[in-house]
Amino acid sequence: MEHIKHIFFDLDDTLWDFEKNSGHVLQQLFLEFDLTAKLKTDYTNFHSAYKKTNSQLWLQYAKKQIDKQYLRNHRFNLVFNQFDYDNYDENLIITDHYLNRAPKGTHLKEGCIEILDYLKENYHLHIITNGFKEIQFIKIDGCGLRDYFKNVIISEEHALTKPDEQIFRLAEKFADAKKEECIMIGDNFTSDVEGALNAGWDAIYFSHENSKDYNGKHITSLNGLKQIF
Repeated sequence: MEHIKHIFFDLDDTLWDFEKNSGHVLQQLFLEFDLTAKLKTDYTNFHSAYKKTNSQLWLQYAKKQIDKQYLRNHRFNLVFNQFDYDNYDENLIITDHYLNRAPKGTHLKEGCIEILDYLKENYHLHIITNGFKEIQFIKIDGCGLRDYFKNVIISEEHALTKPDEQIFRLAEKFADAKKEECIMIGDNFTSDVEGALNAGWDAIYFSHENSKDYNGKHITSLNGLKQIF
């Protein structure tokens, strides 16, 4: 890793524990809005449907098939529809509650601060995240992460999303870096790993499970970076 000078991190579920922070708020809202009775299901099934729907919508957003407002304004009602329930107005109310609460979650992935302290001594640290500006900065600032990073590149600000090669080229420009000096660390194989590799960067896949189809650099916890750097 002698050639690496710039380390770029994904944010959600790489540094900021999206699963834990989001899940806590979703469970609260499920109870507050009595969705057990309305959807005739339990939280586990609701949460599973939400995650699948949310992932599909973000994929459509990355492909520019839908815009930000559609993603926000239809997400919960699309989940409702899977349980034969339709209430667009309630969907908007739940959306407002979710967007106000979830980004304020302060759970970080285990070892996050420790590894950032370890790496900042020898590398320039940056973030590239697919997300919305106001939401992502609430997460970063609320968890005390801002000062660790030279650049925070948020997809919405530049109308580019990972794995588009152009967001990696933009990151090089902001960091004043050459592609061979850059490495991307993230939990999304397509956006973070394939995107970086296709841009000529190195990459580290952060996944709790070993992939049979990927033989590149891989960690199952952030502390695993100490064995690489």
